[in-house]
Order: sequence, then C-alpha cells, then structure tokens
Amino acid sequence: MMAAATELNVQGEIRYDEPMSRHTSWRVGGPAETFFVPANVDDLSQFLAELDAGTPIFWHGVGSNLLVRDGGLSGVVISATKMLRDLDRVDEDRVRAGAGVPCTQLARQCIRWGLGPSEFFAGIPGTVGGALAMNAGAHGGETWERVASVRTIDRDGVVHERTPDDFEVAYRSVNGPENEWFLEATFYFDPDVEPSMDAMKAMLERRKSTQPLGLPSCGSVFRNPPGDFSARLIEAAGLKGQRIGGAEVSTKHANFIINREDATASDIESLIEHVRQTVLDVHGVSLQHEVRIVGEVAS
Repeated sequence: MMAAATELNVQGEIRYDEPMSRHTSWRVGGPAETFFVPANVDDLSQFLAELDAGTPIFWHGVGSNLLVRDGGLSGVVISATKMLRDLDRVDEDRVRAGAGVPCTQLARQCIRWGLGPSEFFAGIPGTVGGALAMNAGAHGGETWERVASVRTIDRDGVVHERTPDDFEVAYRSVNGPENEWFLEATFYFDPDVEPSMDAMKAMLERRKSTQPLGLPSCGSVFRNPPGDFSARLIEAAGLKGQRIGGAEVSTKHANFIINREDATASDIESLIEHVRQTVLDVHGVSLQHEVRIVGEVAS
C-alpha cells in the first residue's frame, strides 16, 4: 500500500508514520501509515480514483470524538477539513456548509443572518462533517433535523448529491451508502424562528462552567440512555476521579474522561470499559460509548 500511495500524483501533502496524537483532542494515538491532506476536491477525487482498491481508508475530521489506539492506523488517513471550509447562504432559509466548518462558526454565522433555530450547533464540538456522521446534537437540537441535502465522495473519487432519504438517522447514529464521506451539507432553517446570540453565548458559558474544557478529552464518552443521563449514572456509581494510568474520569463532569497526565490510548480505553462495566454492575444499565474507537492495539 505504501508504494501505491507513494506513486500517486497529488497536489496536496502526503506524510508517512504521522502520529495521530497530533490530530485527536485526547492527544493520544499511534501513527497513521499514510496521512493525506488534499489541496482541493479535485485533488482528493484523483487521489481516491488512483488508490489501490484494497487500501483501507479512514476519514479524519478534527479528532474531537475519536480514540486512536496506540498501534495506530493502517492504510490511508484522509484529512480534508482544511479545504472544506466554505460557508454560504443559498437563499432566504438555506445555508451550505463544508464538512470542515466548525459547528460553532456555523452557529454564529447563522445567527448573524437571522436564521434559526441554529444556536444548538454552538454546543457541538468539532466540525460539520463529524456532526453529519454521527447526528451530533446539543441543547435539544440535532444535526439531521436541519439537513436538506448533502454532497458525498466515494472511494472511487465520484461525488454524489444525496438527500436525507438516502440515510437512516437515529440518536447519535447515521447509516448511509457504504464507503462514502461527507463533503458538505445544505441546512434549512425556519424563517419564523428568531435566533439569539445571547442564547448561544449562554450555552457556551454553561458548557465552559460544567465541562473540563481546558484538558484533553473527547467530550461526552457515552450516549445518554433512554430517560436518563450517563453522567448521573457514572457519578452515582462513585466513579468521579477514578484513574487508570494517566486517564481520569473528570471530577467536573462524569461523562468526560480526561488525559490528566501523559495517558496512553490503552489507559483511556481501559477506563472507558471500567466505567461501562461498573455502571452495568451498579445500575443494570449498559452504556453505549459515543466516542469512536479505531486502530490497532500496540504490540
């Protein structure tokens, strides 16, 4: 695979054995065998079209909801968020946003345009692409409630225009055509809903006061179970402050695991499993993790 990638004619940047700890919000993770930063969509399309069909591909955003194991990732990691940053108003109530646009930027600009409800996007860490991939939500709003259409690219480099009917969307879950990745989305808003910059600022202040934002983490580790909150269950099980190696259950928000002191991905994954098993033993509730765990265990 390395030889195949080396022979590709690209405008962007190809790196080898790139530490994924540089590209995840937990600041952990082994090396990516090949790390590609395309220059533009045409460059990305050509790269995919020429890539060996058997090469594994991992699409990387900003790594805000990602745990890469210490053994790293084989194949190619594609980091395209820097080029997918366009944000335009399409018409009176629709906005087109590239997959690399930070959700907070989307919220701020929609509020400036007077488009609502859009404030909830400010509560979503990461980018539009990541929010689309997992139907991220905050403060009562979910990404796919606002999606009018999306553009995707498949592993052959072909761009597709798709509607929500092409996807199965649920709470923190999106299933669609296999081996396609989001390039951009068009969102629609309600012209009768007046957004509030003050409301958005209040959301961000609340997030700042209740979450350990100054330390490496991935945001919420577990999905909320029906009718309850993962943080409440974890705290009630006496897990706040629990540590494995350099990983710690936050004392500020129990559904956050922080890299307290040079944690490894193995420390974090072990602590995730310890929390899951303890909550199951204490409460009889099986928590499902929201974070995506990928890569190889270090040998």
